[in-house]
Amino acid sequence: MNSEPDIAIIGAGAAGIGAARRLAQTGLSISIFDALPRLGGRAWTYKTSVGAVDLGCGWLHSADRNPWTRIAEESGFEVDRRLTAWGEQYRSLGFPKAEREDARRAFARWSHRVATGQPASDRASDALDPDGPWTAYLQALSGYISGDELERISMKDYAAYDEASTDCNWRVPTGYGALISASLPVGVELHLATPVEALTLGQSRILLQTARGTVRARAAILTVSTNVLAGGAISLSSALDPWREAAARLPLGNNEKLFLEIVGESPFAPESHVLGDPHDPTTGTYYIRPFGSPVIECFLGGAGARVAAAEGHRAAFDRAIGQLASLFGSSVRDCLRPLIASDWAHTSSIGGGYSHALPGQADARIALARPFDNRLFFAGEATHTSDFSTAHGGYESGVRAAEEAISALSPRSR
Repeated sequence: MNSEPDIAIIGAGAAGIGAARRLAQTGLSISIFDALPRLGGRAWTYKTSVGAVDLGCGWLHSADRNPWTRIAEESGFEVDRRLTAWGEQYRSLGFPKAEREDARRAFARWSHRVATGQPASDRASDALDPDGPWTAYLQALSGYISGDELERISMKDYAAYDEASTDCNWRVPTGYGALISASLPVGVELHLATPVEALTLGQSRILLQTARGTVRARAAILTVSTNVLAGGAISLSSALDPWREAAARLPLGNNEKLFLEIVGESPFAPESHVLGDPHDPTTGTYYIRPFGSPVIECFLGGAGARVAAAEGHRAAFDRAIGQLASLFGSSVRDCLRPLIASDWAHTSSIGGGYSHALPGQADARIALARPFDNRLFFAGEATHTSDFSTAHGGYESGVRAAEEAISALSPRSR
């Protein structure tokens, strides 16, 4: 292990890999550390008996400007640009067309108020229709989009994301996580299953304490999740308390995925979608047979994801199968088998889904992204002011932090 690299990167997710890709062009020595035994962070393509599934990010959001789209094409990964079934309800099961249109109008009214109103409270829930019939539906959407209920979401923060989004969503058939993990450049010294336990600010070096020894780096880029940074997993100097406090104002929401295997004959059509129950804020949303594969992806957000984390996988699978049976008929229980589930809430080196700003705290993203002493730099999706909660936001933040580090260490090497 190089005990004195020029730059140490803590975290080997999209942000850490983005930083490493930019730094690899400079000739500086780079070491990257991650507590997990794999690359990718919240991007994880998991190989099952019936094919690969993405337990973390799965969609190239804003794909027409997403840097991972270009990286995929340059690396030989296929990008599927077809329109998907998200937003549709297969055969209107449990959610008739008239109700869907009414619910969409409610979402449009809420979105307009968020973009134009933004009262002093900055609470997204304050943009709801009083006594509106679609509050549960909007809370479910908030869970999918932001990982939490509207009462805990900043209007300003949500509006920044919504304005920047192009609503162009493509897929990587072999897995978004596989793409990200395959994108670490050569020449970077990689240390997996090596958590950084303490970060100390020496006079001329940053000291990283790991189980494999102490690393003395000229500069470091910290890309860990906000829940990890705000917690005590990494011992930090009190001089970094403002960054911890900014991270606490940008907590990770709750998002989990369950995958069910389809066995034998079934009524499930390829590339179809259903929302479990539009009147239940904890409902799952189900993408059926993506790319024709014999699986159903159940996505849970906010309250639904918290219930799954609290009750465990068995109960979560039972609930998902029950929702599908209520739509497709009880006979589908015989052709659905639990396959694999995420557990981001209990992954200690991550601690949740993706970041959202608490009401009144959108500017914490700017505070979190500030360098410390021109030698400790911060990246990760939470530091991006408009593309937070995405892998491309993470990547772009890593490139930005790398540029800052390059400028600090050797301005002429740009």
